[in-house]
Amino acid sequence: MLDNLRSQTSFQPDEEPPESFEPEKPQRPAPKPKRLRRPGRSIDQITRMKGPQRFTLALMLFIVVCLLGVALLVLTGKVVLPMGF
Repeated sequence: MLDNLRSQTSFQPDEEPPESFEPEKPQRPAPKPKRLRRPGRSIDQITRMKGPQRFTLALMLFIVVCLLGVALLVLTGKVVLPMGF
């Protein structure tokens, strides 16, 4: 199946391209890509959150991560809860 692969192709390296071949020229230059982030934007403009809102969100995320970490330690047996609890 793969023995005659070279003979089956239509491209012949000895042939020259036709004389009338001219590459197409673009009509107008391509537009410049837009920048995603302006250098002067602060975190307030990106998230549209005030400082106390960001602090509350970070505190809630911290508490969730701590609770999940403690639950994982208890489930794996690395930490044992006291019997009176």
